Amino acid sequence: MLAICALSMFLVGLDTTIVNVGLPAIGRGLGVGTRSLEWVVDAYTVVLASLLISSGALADRFGRRRVFRCGLVVFGAASLACALAPSLGVLVAARAVQGIGASMLSPVALAIVVNAMPDPRERAQAIGIWGSVFGLSMAAGPVTGGALIAALGWRSVFWINAPVIVAALIMSAVFVPESRAPRARRLDPPGQILLTIVVCVSVGVLIEGPHIGWASPLAWAGYLIAAAAAVGFTAIERRSHEPLMDLALFRRPAFTTAVLAAVALFAALSLGLLLNTLYLQRTHGWAPLTAGIATLPMALGATVCAPLSGNLVGRFGARRPLLLAGAFITAGGLSLVGLRPDTSTRHLLLAYLLIGIGFGFANAPITNTAVSGLPQARAGVAGAITSTARQVGSAIGIALAGGLVAGVGPAGLAHASRPGWLLVAACGLFLLVVARAARPSAPTGKPA
Repeated sequence: MLAICALSMFLVGLDTTIVNVGLPAIGRGLGVGTRSLEWVVDAYTVVLASLLISSGALADRFGRRRVFRCGLVVFGAASLACALAPSLGVLVAARAVQGIGASMLSPVALAIVVNAMPDPRERAQAIGIWGSVFGLSMAAGPVTGGALIAALGWRSVFWINAPVIVAALIMSAVFVPESRAPRARRLDPPGQILLTIVVCVSVGVLIEGPHIGWASPLAWAGYLIAAAAAVGFTAIERRSHEPLMDLALFRRPAFTTAVLAAVALFAALSLGLLLNTLYLQRTHGWAPLTAGIATLPMALGATVCAPLSGNLVGRFGARRPLLLAGAFITAGGLSLVGLRPDTSTRHLLLAYLLIGIGFGFANAPITNTAVSGLPQARAGVAGAITSTARQVGSAIGIALAGGLVAGVGPAGLAHASRPGWLLVAACGLFLLVVARAARPSAPTGKPA
């Protein structure tokens, strides 16, 4: 069951990053520039972030296995539409539908795992394995995408989802038990609409801000719409007896810091991956496959350290792995702040390894801190909130990276990306702050 749920997370994470390395090839194939290509990535992450909480609530209400399997079908159908897309508009729309399917996989799979493993130590170790797979998918996306594009073209990065979806559907029917919350919660359409507006408008302004001007009337309209929707969402959720997002969860300092840490972690990862892709392919002139292979140290660090992090969380609590995560990510980001067009490959690989190790150590303590100490009936929504934080962070990272290098030629990419690597280091420093607030140890038999 853990393997099946982890497989779904592999798909969600893979499709967040596999497209990054293919953006130049997609642009050439569809005849569009970098500015428009940002939406190929963020159409997926924005829709995914907007619907995760609703999908978690639907799973708690109607059955987690049922929603999980529906998500697989929607995700698979949208992947085929992406592979056949004749234009950028169709591709972006299909990516948005992919996000709908992915929203039914991420929090639901986590809720299935949490409900099946009530023992805190066993759950922490399972989340470590979970984090290993998810980290592998995020960091290995560029490698997989590069290989597929080199062999079969950019459309193959979407065709590859089909056999994985079929395998997951068959195995989930046999091995995944049905589970749901003891008491069904009401749906919250007004809350969902306002949350979607907040996320979509905020990310949209981040992406288009460098082009329309941060102080332009259109940008100010976006600020006001996002702020008004956020205020309205908060007011509705506070008055609702069964809100879409349980704001009371944020009264728990551990939960709030875990959510903020998830945003910072995935902003750093997505920012770094996109800057790396553009730098290696445009400045160094590397092929997609070669650029993807360069991220292998990142994938290796994330894969090896994630299960180790889960064991550390189970034995000692979240503080130690978070300290390690913050230190490695900060070191990796700082090592690239002085990036130049002729920076050596050895230096780049070392920096990617440091970031990958930090990412591997961070996922398990963040996820475990967020879901520990909560009733199992709230596992779907709690897992959805943290998954939303991840995707919001990813969307922010993509938007920031695109803003930094928009309109910059190959010779200027290294210099233009330096603030981005400084932001990666800042995210690592924030994890160190979160670590200081975390409990240093977890008593035996109690949640970490």
